[in-house]
This record gives sequence, structure tokens and C-alpha cells, in this order.
Amino acid sequence: MIDGIGTSSLFDHPHGIALDTAGNVFVADTFNHRIRKIDPDGVVSTFAGTGAAGTTDGNRLTARFSSPVGVAIDSSGNLFVADRDNHRIRRVGTDDNVTTIAGSSAGFIDGVGPDPDATADPGAARFRSPTGVAVDAEGSLVVADQGNHAIRKVAKPIDPADPWEVT
Repeated sequence: MIDGIGTSSLFDHPHGIALDTAGNVFVADTFNHRIRKIDPDGVVSTFAGTGAAGTTDGNRLTARFSSPVGVAIDSSGNLFVADRDNHRIRRVGTDDNVTTIAGSSAGFIDGVGPDPDATADPGAARFRSPTGVAVDAEGSLVVADQGNHAIRKVAKPIDPADPWEVT
């Protein structure tokens, strides 16, 4: 049983954890390719991901991750995920949708996140196995880019319709 109460639930290499203001704990369940939620009563449920590795954005329960390892929550309740094997930073928004805000294939390029108007992303920012993510006081992200041996900033855009910028 993947979900359940306390020890009846199964994790496979849990890594990063984050807490929300309601007392829920969010866990990057790395090899189950899911983000799990533990409520204050100890009930474990799948918050995002199908359990199959992949890169699908969309509704949080049909989205796919590939070895998520880091999670952080901003003051608005958005959950950010360091999706290690997809080399991306993903957001699980308060609208229950998962979107890629930065990253594409493995590499090291500063720049902006995925361009929604482009058919390819040669100019998109790239990470190599991001493993940690934190939210700063301005709502921007700080990312541990393990494969590039770097700490990088993903700046929150002023206009929510604009892409996030990575430096």
C-alpha cells in the first residue's frame, strides 16, 4: 500500500520535506516518483505524481516526475519541486496544476524558463540534477544544482505570465 496511516504507507527513498501553515508535511518520495502529503493526523496520501517516471505537466494527480528530491513551499501555498532526473524545477500550484518553471534537458545555461511560445527550448535555462530548492523572502527560488556544482537563483517574475529567470 502506497498511501495509508503511519507505517502502513510505503516510501521509497524519501528525501526533501517541507511544511505548510496547516501542519501538513510534504515529502519528495524519490523512487516512487511522487510528492506525498502527511496530514497532522498522520494520514499519508499522494499529493502529486502517478508513480511512473516521466515529465508530464498538468493536473497534479496525472503529472509525472522522475526522481523528485527537493521540495519547498512559498507563502502563497505553491509547492516547488527539484525534479532531479528531469533536470527541472516544477511548481505544484494552488490551482492543482503542475508546471515546469525552469529547466529542460541536462546542461548548464542561465536564462529564462521554458518559453510557452517556442516549439523548442534551446535558450531555456538548464540544470544538471537539481537536488534542493528553497524559497527566499521575495518568493524567488534558490536551487542546489548538484551536477553543475552550483547554487543558482530562479527569480520570481513580476508579472506571473512571464517566465522565471535563472542565474
